[in-house]
Amino acid sequence: MKEALKVGVSGVRGVVGDSFTPQVAASFAQAFGTFVGRGAVVVARDTRPSGAMIERAVVAGLQSVGCKPILAGVVPSPTALILTKALGARGGIVITASHNPSPWNALKFVERTGLFLSETRAQELFDIYHQQDFPLVPESDIPAAAVETEPMETHFQRVLDYVNADLIRKKSFKVAVDCCNGVGALHTVPFLERLLGCKVVPVFDKPSGFFEREPEPLPENLRQLCETVVKEKCDLGFAQDPDGDRLAIVNEKGEPIGEDLTLAFAIQQVLSHHSQGPVAINLCTSRSVELAARQCGSEVVRTKIGEINVCETMLKIGAVVGGENIGGVIIPAIHPCRDSYAGMAIVLEHLAMSGKTVSELRAAIPRFFLVKDKIRIRGEQAPVILRALRQEFAGEKMNLLDGVYIDFGESWVHVRRSNTEPVIRITAESPSQDEARRLVSGTRAKVESAI
Repeated sequence: MKEALKVGVSGVRGVVGDSFTPQVAASFAQAFGTFVGRGAVVVARDTRPSGAMIERAVVAGLQSVGCKPILAGVVPSPTALILTKALGARGGIVITASHNPSPWNALKFVERTGLFLSETRAQELFDIYHQQDFPLVPESDIPAAAVETEPMETHFQRVLDYVNADLIRKKSFKVAVDCCNGVGALHTVPFLERLLGCKVVPVFDKPSGFFEREPEPLPENLRQLCETVVKEKCDLGFAQDPDGDRLAIVNEKGEPIGEDLTLAFAIQQVLSHHSQGPVAINLCTSRSVELAARQCGSEVVRTKIGEINVCETMLKIGAVVGGENIGGVIIPAIHPCRDSYAGMAIVLEHLAMSGKTVSELRAAIPRFFLVKDKIRIRGEQAPVILRALRQEFAGEKMNLLDGVYIDFGESWVHVRRSNTEPVIRITAESPSQDEARRLVSGTRAKVESAI
């Protein structure tokens, strides 16, 4: 069965050679060039085998409407966002399907401000794409592509300027890093070794784009990293996704602590040692993260799922830190985007200043159990499912900001349509793991009956 092209606030993604083709990429690049106007457009990609092919299609599409591609090469998504603003480009296109499996690829569209397109702006772009009326330029007006020779410099310098890099270097942390054979395979070891003075033990560090584990840095996918931390007697382990915007942590005992706790650690450190202010997190972020922020005296605002939704809220309320429950740390003083490199630096600073281990830091944060599930659906089924759940839980306290979020007091369950896959996502949390599992299984049964 042909996999449908997924078009939305997270960009345009699909299976390469199926719904996602060079023709599709070139056409969306033409639409984006029309959308932003003639001028420089940053083009970046991850390590997927299809990346170079899609990059060439994107370059051709941009040039055909008079845009000058600035080739950043294989770099993390946050780097591409930072570069777009730093270079004064009209916009940017990041070629990555992020946590999707290797056969997938995608285009993610960047504003000149260095933010991904909002839902409204994305819809304007898609309207241009569907009209297929692009202002093609004559041969004499086709701009030559340029290559950005030091694409990482601005990004890494901003991170170093934010944290106490000298203190981190003095600690000489021993860190295992699972790069998932993604962009981190090129950039993470030098970042940690040369810039932050760590002793690094790499895992899955070939920039091949062939993922030797599932690309989401979930606890169940980090077995080799956990074993490496124990075997090499590391202080901790870091795990990235293929495009380097998500970060998960493994403690010194080789135990994953969960992606939410990456965000909790970052929030604690920013609020305690950098600046006080509001915090923004998405709707299905763990309550342990919210409590960590409130313990530091900060107001917490919940947002819709999706990086741009969190970033826009952060900028609106003047948040000093925030992010998403998938290990997406956002520190606006560095750049308002999810950034695993900012995450690694702030976590190492937290360890250095506290003098504690990851286990000790984790033990000080209230424990909740988060359970996730997903059900494959067709696009038209999502409204039916969500409507049925609203009726089913009509007597409960609900939040309809993004899908259906039911608040049971100490526990909650959240059901929503994915921005990146043809699935309905179910997330539940409770002080009891059994209760969280029961909520997920019971909700799954309700979803399946609605289908």
